[in-house]
This record gives sequence, C-alpha cells and structure tokens, in this order.
Amino acid sequence: MDPTNRPAVVIDNGTGYTKMGFAGNVEPCFILPTVVAVNESFLNQSRTTSKANWLSQHNAGVMADLDFFIGEEAITKSRSSNTYNLSYPIKHGQVDNWDAMERYWQQCIFNYLRCDPEDHYFLLTESPLTAPETREYTGEIMFETFNVPGLYIAVNSVLALAAGYTTSKCEMTGVVVDVGDGATHVVPVADGYVIGSSIKSIPIAGKDVTLFIQQLMRERGENIPLEDSFDVARKVKEMHCYTCSDIVKEFNKHDKEPGKYIKHWRGIKPKTGAPYSCDIGYERFLGPEVFFNPEIYSSDFTTPLPALIDKCIQSAPIDTRRALYKNIVLSGGSTMFKDFGRRLQRDLKKIVDARVLASEARLNGEIKFLVTTSGSKCSQPSYSKICCLVRWFSTCINT
Repeated sequence: MDPTNRPAVVIDNGTGYTKMGFAGNVEPCFILPTVVAVNESFLNQSRTTSKANWLSQHNAGVMADLDFFIGEEAITKSRSSNTYNLSYPIKHGQVDNWDAMERYWQQCIFNYLRCDPEDHYFLLTESPLTAPETREYTGEIMFETFNVPGLYIAVNSVLALAAGYTTSKCEMTGVVVDVGDGATHVVPVADGYVIGSSIKSIPIAGKDVTLFIQQLMRERGENIPLEDSFDVARKVKEMHCYTCSDIVKEFNKHDKEPGKYIKHWRGIKPKTGAPYSCDIGYERFLGPEVFFNPEIYSSDFTTPLPALIDKCIQSAPIDTRRALYKNIVLSGGSTMFKDFGRRLQRDLKKIVDARVLASEARLNGEIKFLVTTSGSKCSQPSYSKICCLVRWFSTCINT
C-alpha cells in the first residue's frame, strides 16, 4: 500500500522514556521506559557452547533474540526472575547499546504500534550533539532491518520549538531548554535551523535529581528497602517536588509548620511484603534546586542553568539575540516542576539586568562623547586630518 496514504510513525527515544505514536495524534499512543530485559541464560549458553555443536549454539542465539521484554514488562520480569538483566540502550542522550536498541524498536513497531514498517514513513528524534555516524547507523537499521520506505531524523529541540508554532505565534526562532532524564541541552534555533556552535550542555539532568533525592533520604535514615530506594526517589520527584523562590524561606517554612509541608510515603517491601513508611521533607524543594545551585549536589560543575542559557544566547549571532531572549521554550520532563519556568525567568532577568547596568556604568564612567558644530575652532584640525587622509588614500590607489 502507498505509505503516503497512511500516517507516519513517530518515535521519540529518550534516555528515560520513549514516546511513540502516529502523526496527527494529539498525544502519544504509548509512553514506555527505555529499558530492555534480556534472558542472560540463553546468551551465556550461546557463548559457552563449543563450535562443534553449532546447532545448539544457533538455537540458543535465536532464543536470546526472541526472549526479551521492554518497558514496564522488562522491569517486572527483572524483579520476578534473576535470569533477566536490564539493559538501558540510551545513556546521556546517545545510543550506547545498538543490539538492545534494535530489539527495542522491534517491540515498539510490532507489539505496541502493531503496524507494518513497510507501509509507513518514520520520524525519529536525536540529541542535538549526536555524531553523524550515529545517524548513519540508525538509517542502516531502519532501511535494512525494517525495510521502511522513508525516514526522517529530526533534532528533538527543533520539534519542541515547532510544537508551539501556531497561526498566532509564527516563530521558529528561540532557545530550547531541553532537560531530560540523562542530558540537559540549551539549543538556540534561528528560523528553524540549529546554531550548532552555540549549543550548551550540562551534566545535570533528571536522573541526577533522583539520585540526589535518594542520597538525602538515605542520609536522613529513612526506612526504605535498598532495592526500592531509587524507584521511591523517582516517584517522590515526580509527585511531590517543586521549585522554590528562596531556599532559606523554604527551610523556615518546613521548620515552623512541618505538618503542612512534610509528606508521607507508604510502600510494601518487595521481598517480605511488609509495609513501610517514610517522610518526605526538604528534598521536595532541594531536588529541583540542583539546576539553580548545582554546588549542593556536585563540586565538579557549578554553573547554574540560567547562567548557561545567558551564555548560550550571548554566543549566538548578535542579530538573533533579541529574538532568542524573547522566546525561551522549556522541553523535557524535568522542566515540569511547579514554578520552574517562573524561577528560570526571574534568575535570567537578574543576570541580564546586572549586565545592562554594568554596561551603562562603564559607558558613563570611561567613554565621553563630544559633538561640535562646523563653526567651532576644534573642527578645523579634524577637517585638515580628514583631507590629509583622503590625499594619502588616493596616492596609494594611484601607485
């Protein structure tokens, strides 16, 4: 069947989650964790089988290719059975395991979307700093393994900017702040094209927020099972965290009215089935604070996200800076904290206003302007210098 008569398949592969669906839909059909569970027993059998017994080795390899799960099913299988090991094919926005990535695409197309890849065009996304070799390998898998009729690989930041393109707001120039689970990118886009030389990236993303919350709860001595601590921290981040305007005031609020601000988490231990509970206190606002004061999480990187956005815009061409400041788009699940955009706009405005005041003070203090009329005496030396300069320039041309 002609693929132009059918909607294109859209797959947005992220470090934490993958969103997939068909073109024209308002929302994705499926949102799954980007994880694959592979039966290690078949893989070990195919490695240890001797070359003489090639039939058993082949059968073990075929079973390893068939016995795997993705998404929530993979997480469930790894918890219920020790033979399944989890593999995360994407790390920090880049594909790290191509075998697992190919299996993940296979399950997405055939088991979830339930479509024939030969009858649909495909739209895939990639990170702004993806190498050309990665794009080539993605195309090789799609065309040779799945035999797709057409493929387009777009930068997810450009798609995020295009999502707000309406008849009332026809702007394809702006800065996209993409804060995902494994990577954070600040990407300037001018007229739909990425300004590659001005892209900024920081090694702090949503997974680091989860690890920081997990660390805070562990240091406070909360009674959380070790195997569930990461999942509990992730759910706390998604359900209870928010961005504060002043970290000192938030500490005072929690100390004065703990019953109002401290939340409680209840769960069941997976091994024994016994219930447990823990308190959620300062980590509610300290988690998202790592984007604005990263020194509380790590001493390796101390540049706040608003300062990084300002550096990104200042490194862009000067004729696009005003339009870039005017249109800053937030993208990614880690930007969905309450008041995250308001805090980002406030801190960014402080940086810009301080630079404008410093620039005005420097101009008023060091540079003086003197405008004279043609009838003043000081205009004669300036006129004679200009005449000498013109005569010298004409002499150089003639020689």
